[in-house]
Amino acid sequence: MAKNIQSLERAAAMLRLLAGGERRLGLSDIASSLGLAKGTAHGILRTLQAEGFVEQEAASGRYQLGAELLRLGNSYLDVHELRARALVWTDDLARSSGESVHLGVLHQRGVLIVHHVFRPDDSRQVLEVGAMQPLHSTALGKVLSAYDPVAHSEVLEVEREAFTPRTTTELPAFESLLDLTRAKGWAEDVEETWEGVASVAAPIHDRRRMPVGAVAVTGAVERLCPGGELRPELVAAVRDCARAVSRDLGAGRF
Repeated sequence: MAKNIQSLERAAAMLRLLAGGERRLGLSDIASSLGLAKGTAHGILRTLQAEGFVEQEAASGRYQLGAELLRLGNSYLDVHELRARALVWTDDLARSSGESVHLGVLHQRGVLIVHHVFRPDDSRQVLEVGAMQPLHSTALGKVLSAYDPVAHSEVLEVEREAFTPRTTTELPAFESLLDLTRAKGWAEDVEETWEGVASVAAPIHDRRRMPVGAVAVTGAVERLCPGGELRPELVAAVRDCARAVSRDLGAGRF
């Protein structure tokens, strides 16, 4: 059996480290986190920097992910059929709802955001493409866990952390939530992951009628749940968007 190349494993670990947490880290932080000597860490960072995968902030000397990774990531996403089919529909959903729209897929026991449409106003927003969300507490995650057998198995294996007092962590209660999601055809997250934030999501199916992702609208609780409940027209809009993308993927009518 062929051995893994240690330098590549270390470079991959370094990129994952820079992709999470504070996003900008100093040489000492990186070396300490990965258990590397400073000289070794610096050599890997210098190579990654030369290739454009890492950038060094001039003022602080800290490192962050480089533009080349974004280019490669976008190249992957451009050929991702789900994202390509969803572009028009998610833009329309953001315009009609006035809120942010996220497209998510199952990845490494979580939800990977593969497309993000900003809320159509002038507020400052951060692009979340490439971010990971938990399976058990987010609307996207609950939809995937309810409809995708692989996601369902994985969510049972992960630690279901209580992010807020409203997070459901106990298995029987969580399974009941998934049953309800399948019965309704959509899932919600009202301050279960982030205080003050609500979300509603629906599943997307492909031509084999297999779940391949989910689409969600996310925004402030006071806008999405003005009377304590999710706005019905918002739920309907998300479900219509999911059905439209599914039809474009060849799933037919649901």
